[in-house]
Amino acid sequence: MLPGPTLRAAVDQRLKSLTLRAAMSIPPRVQRLLAGRRVTIDGQVLAVDTQLMLRLERVARQPSTESLPLAAGRRNLVMQATLAGGAQPIGAVRDVSVGDLRARLYVPTGAVDPGPLLVFFHGGGWVYGDLDSHDPTCRFLAERSGVRVLSVDYRLAPEHPFPAAYDDAVAAYRWVTEHAGSLGADPSRLGVGGDSAGGNLAAVTAIEAARVGLAMAFQLLVYPGTDATTHRPSRALFGRDLFLTEEFIDGVLARYAPDPTTRADPRVSPLLAEIPAGLAPAYVATAGFDPLRDEGEAYARALADAGVEVELRRFSDQIHGFWSVVGVGGTARAAAAEIAARLAVGLRPRPDAGQ
Repeated sequence: MLPGPTLRAAVDQRLKSLTLRAAMSIPPRVQRLLAGRRVTIDGQVLAVDTQLMLRLERVARQPSTESLPLAAGRRNLVMQATLAGGAQPIGAVRDVSVGDLRARLYVPTGAVDPGPLLVFFHGGGWVYGDLDSHDPTCRFLAERSGVRVLSVDYRLAPEHPFPAAYDDAVAAYRWVTEHAGSLGADPSRLGVGGDSAGGNLAAVTAIEAARVGLAMAFQLLVYPGTDATTHRPSRALFGRDLFLTEEFIDGVLARYAPDPTTRADPRVSPLLAEIPAGLAPAYVATAGFDPLRDEGEAYARALADAGVEVELRRFSDQIHGFWSVVGVGGTARAAAAEIAARLAVGLRPRPDAGQ
């Protein structure tokens, strides 16, 4: 009797996982032989384990997410994230409701109660991604930082175009400020964060929180999209063959903000926003080989020019999406660990707490 499609898919997934894990575990000098000629662009050298991972995807003829029908593309993104993220330990995890939205709470081992909490928005261009696609990353981030992470499942385009995701993100953060105790969170140590489109949502949520007076202690922005109106040099430099493509970016923008005039709205392009007083301190992480690199770094500079406390960290040998590669290889996982350590610092107790 032949195996059914579900079993075949599971076996295929397992084989891909074992192959990727084995390839990413061999010594760097052997990885260099397998990966091919060193990739150097804009004075930066691509990490050899990342280069090998990209080459394996090409050899295996893995379809890109944007080349597939929407439902299949969404499944493909979750599959890619699961392969790269692996099984990450966590103290405890449970699904919760945040108002009308689904969410997942990650509680690190040994967490204090009440303690710091990060409200997290996943990437995926406002079109792809869910609680499962970023489950390994959230587990890793929570356990490594000692910070509770609340991942929010906001509405996706094209079923729900702008401003649905923005509205959900702001509503979720407001709900958390009002129900922090039910999550084991300290109201004075709340932060917001996300990657890519999730970094965009985190940035605009932080702006709205400052504008209306919601408490926020920190924002963690990992390769955020900040300007949907302008193509900066990094778009052309890194928009092909390095995971995130210009085709993907254009496709998700067309679905999230189908009316081009809305792309200049500061709720879509926070780089165009007026920075309010009291904006939370920010840590902005970018990747050297990322089409979104330049706009993320421009946003960090804009925050600094407005007097916001901001730290910019470029991981010059990484690609967009490195934050999800916590289950294999070494360089991306090390970068993710550095980000987690920075989150721990950003949400540490304030010197004036309790006074």
